[in-house]
Amino acid sequence: MSEKIFPSSLVSAQWLAEHIERPDIVVLDASWFLPGVERDPAQEWSVKRIPGARFFDFDNKVAAPDTELPHMLPSADFFSQANSELGIKTNDSIVVYDSQGVFSAPRVWWMFRAMGHQSVAVLDGGLSAWENAGFSIETSSPYMVEKTEYKATFQPQWVIDADALSTKLDTLDTVVLDARPAARFYGTQPEPREGVRSGHMPSAKSLPFSQLVKDGHFISVEQLTQRFDAVSEPEQHLIFSCGSGVTACVLALAAELAGREKLTVYDGSWTEWGRVLKYPVIKQ
Repeated sequence: MSEKIFPSSLVSAQWLAEHIERPDIVVLDASWFLPGVERDPAQEWSVKRIPGARFFDFDNKVAAPDTELPHMLPSADFFSQANSELGIKTNDSIVVYDSQGVFSAPRVWWMFRAMGHQSVAVLDGGLSAWENAGFSIETSSPYMVEKTEYKATFQPQWVIDADALSTKLDTLDTVVLDARPAARFYGTQPEPREGVRSGHMPSAKSLPFSQLVKDGHFISVEQLTQRFDAVSEPEQHLIFSCGSGVTACVLALAAELAGREKLTVYDGSWTEWGRVLKYPVIKQ
C-alpha cells in the first residue's frame, strides 16, 4: 500500500520538522479526552495545531455507526470514505499526534495499521513536544481539503472480538495485557461507565499504559522491552485491552517498538467485556 518512510512507528518533533514539507506527509490531530473531561478536542484543534494538521475524529466520525460501544473500528469501506473526505491518499505517510503527549494518537496509528496502511507513525510527546521544541503553531482557521481517493485493506490479525478472545484466555501462546490502572484491573476501584463490572479477565495480566510513558513521551526501547519481558515471552501473541480501546493501542505501539510482532487489540475492551454477563470476570 504505502512505502514506509519513518525510522520507526515513533518519530520525534525534530524528525517531523525536517520532513513536514514533504507533499506525501499528512499530519493528523487525534486528540481525545475521557468522558467527563470538559474539553472539546475538535475546538482546540481549530484554534491551535501543528501546521497543516487535520482533525481525525475517531470518537464521532471515523467509527462504526451501528453499535452501542464507543469508537469501534469501522468497516474498510467506511474508513476509506472518511479518509477520502479528509484528503488522505492511499500512499500518504501519516504522522499522528495528540494534545496529551502519548494518549489517543496510538489509537489512530492502530486503526491505520488494521486497515493495511504501513507508513504511519506517532509523534512522541505530541503537541507539547512540538511546541517545546520551538516549532511553529498554526492558529488561523483550518483550511478546506480536497477530497481524494483512499483505499483501505482490512488486516484482521490486528483486531479481535470478545467471542474470539474468550477462546484464547487459557492458551499458552497468548497473553492478554490490560492497560487500565491497576486498581480497576483488580476491582478495587469502580468502573467509570455505568453497568460495567469491576475486575479483569481470567489469565489477563495488568500492564497500565502509564508505566510505558513518562512526561508525555514513551520510555526508552530498552525499558519497554523490559516491561514486556516481565509479563510475556517474546514469541507469544499479545492481545491488548483497556477501558474502551484507546490506551490498549498505547500498549500495542509500545510492544511493536519493543520488537514484538504478534499484536492484536480487543476493540470492545472492558466496556463490552465488563457489561456482558456471559464473559467471566475475576478480582484477584
